[in-house]
Formats: sequence, C-alpha cells, structure tokens
Amino acid sequence: MLEKPAQSSAEPVSAVSGFTAFLFAVAAGLSVASIYYAQPLLDTMSNEFSLAPSSMGIVITATQICYALGLLLLVPLGDKLDRRKLISGQMLLSVAALLAVGLAPNAAFLFAGVAAVGLLAVVTQTLVAFAASLASPVERGRVVGIVTSGIVIGILLARTFAGTLTDLAGWRAVYLVSALLTLIMAVTLFRILPNSEQVRQQEALPYWRLIHSVLLLFVQEKVLRIRAALAFFIFSAFSILWTSLVLPLSSPPLSLSHTAIGAFGLAGAAGALAAARAGRLADSGHGQWTTGVALSLLLVSWLPISFAVQSLFALVAGIILLDLAVQAVHVTNQSMILSIRPEARSRLTAGYMIFYSIGSATGSIASTLVYGSFGWHGVCWLGAAVSGMALLFWGVTLRHTSGRKI
Repeated sequence: MLEKPAQSSAEPVSAVSGFTAFLFAVAAGLSVASIYYAQPLLDTMSNEFSLAPSSMGIVITATQICYALGLLLLVPLGDKLDRRKLISGQMLLSVAALLAVGLAPNAAFLFAGVAAVGLLAVVTQTLVAFAASLASPVERGRVVGIVTSGIVIGILLARTFAGTLTDLAGWRAVYLVSALLTLIMAVTLFRILPNSEQVRQQEALPYWRLIHSVLLLFVQEKVLRIRAALAFFIFSAFSILWTSLVLPLSSPPLSLSHTAIGAFGLAGAAGALAAARAGRLADSGHGQWTTGVALSLLLVSWLPISFAVQSLFALVAGIILLDLAVQAVHVTNQSMILSIRPEARSRLTAGYMIFYSIGSATGSIASTLVYGSFGWHGVCWLGAAVSGMALLFWGVTLRHTSGRKI
C-alpha cells in the first residue's frame, strides 16, 4: 500500500523567486508546444505525404496517446530521481525527436517522430511537480498558476509560431527551429535549476512499484478521481475545437493562410490570465466556485464558435471564453491535487494528466470524424455535448462532496 505520511515535514519553507518561476514557465511552455505544432499544419502535411486530410487526425492522436504513455512511464520518476537531471535529460531526447520529425522522409517516419515527441513532452509535467515542490504552501497555487500560464502561452503560440514559420520556410522548419530552442533550454535548466535534495522514501522502490503506486493513488484519493474526470471532459472539448478548426478556416469561403489560422491561438491569451488568477482563488479555498463558473462558460462558448464561418469576430469571442474556462479549471484541478500528497506530487501529476491526454486524443479523433460527416456545426454540437457533460458531472459530485475541497 502507499502510505500517507504527515505532510508538514515534506513542505518547503522557502519561496520560489520570480525568475525561477518564469524559467519554469518558459521551459514548460516550450515543451508542451511541441505536441501542438501539427494542428495548424494538418493540410500541408497531408498534401506532402498524399494522405486524406481527415486521416491526419492520426498525427494528433498518436502524439496524445504517446503523451499518455509518457505520463505513466516517465513522470513518476520525478518522485524517485533528481528532477534537475531528469528534466534536462528528457529535453535532450526531445531534441532528437523533433529533428526526426523535421527530417521525416515519409509518413511512417513522420508518425514515429511525432509519437516520440509526444512521449518526451511529458517533461512539462515534471516541471509542474518540481515547481510545486519548491513552493511554500501559501504560494503553491500562485506558482502552479504561473507555470500553467507558461503552458497556456506555449500551447497558443505553438499554433501562431507553426503557422507563421510554415508560410515563411515550410512546415519542417517549425520542428527544426523548435529542436534548437529546446537544446538551449535544456542546457539552461541544467545550469540554473537546483538539485532535488529532499530525501524520498520512493528512492528505494523498484520501478514497477513506483508505476503501480500511481494506480493506488486513484484508489485512495477521491480528489484525484474527480479532478481527473474533469480533466478528461475539458480537454476533450479543448481538442475538439483546436484539432478541427484548421479545416473550415483553410477551406472556401475563408481560405485563410497558415499565418492567419495560427494567429487565432492568440485569441486564447485570456486563458493564461485565468490560469494565474485561478491559482490564487484555489489558495483561498474558492476552487469549487471557480470550477462551476468556468464550466458554465465552457458550455456557452460553443454558441459563438458555431458562427465561425459567418463571423470571425464571433469565433474569436468563443475562443477566448473556451480557453479561459479550460485553463481556469485545469489550474484549479492541479492546485487541489498537488496539495494532498507532498511525497507523491510527480505521480499525482502523472495520474491526473493521463486523463488530460486521453481526453485530448479522444477529442482529436472524434472532431475530425464528425467534421467529415457533419461539418463545422456537427463539431460544435459535439463540443457542446462534452462541455455539458462536464458541468453535469461537476454538479453531481458537488452534491455528494458538500463541504469538501474537491
């Protein structure tokens, strides 16, 4: 069994400096961006490798599935090994994976490369757990919010970066430039981040028992089970939008360029602000209120999004609402689960983010299939249905956990 030691002795007492938090945020944003570069490039990749545009959803799905495997197999190592060395090492391997995608000679090589990119991009979650471990209890939500803000910005700028660079130098340049930036960040992190000097009972655990303990956490912690289910719903909705959005925007009558399509990611910048603010609200005990309001906004956002072809202004408004809602719930979830078991933060993060990845993969494949059969309005109905299920699930669990911080 996984023991529950007293939390007080495991809590750090020093604050995380603004520069350190910023460094965590930049590194996390750069790492997570690698799994979103492909979203605005699906049509270009499909043309080069002679694949049907709808089948290119496999690229996104393969990335997310391997991301889920990485969450289970790699992230728990943060509770056993020196996180500084683990983070730098994974980022160096990510450099090789990004180069493989950028130099892919055929579709099979491309799929293998993006799978490796997804597997290694989980270093983002090791960074979140490391930042939470370094933060004092009273600032943990704020620090997690800052790092999550970096992740949000990385996700949003990934599309803008990918679209712009593709128009300038082709889609392969996106991955080659990212490999260079990741190499620079890996060296910087190794030089600046502190060693993981805390003593962990998990250091003596065999690897298989460490992985098994992730499953035990789901059995033991109701907070984790509920918040992981919410992660599945919100990131299904998130992926439903962003995976399929390139299809109507790049087709007549709009026929937008990759740069223009990528720029829509900037419309979700409010999500980064929501992430930082939601962390402070969670520290103040308002996590449930934040969750309910955000899920309501998520459901409402699909109405303006459904008018994307008729009004780009309505689409922008809907994107802002959707990204704000998703990131507010996400950082609230993380703040709650990272407070319950200090000695298992990497494994808590891994377990939670597995549901994030499964939701993203499910949303990606479902949205491309629905778009092929029912068009953009079918995608929006799908997104609204998933969002409604998330709100209903939150309401049901709230009634059964009244007075508890879940």
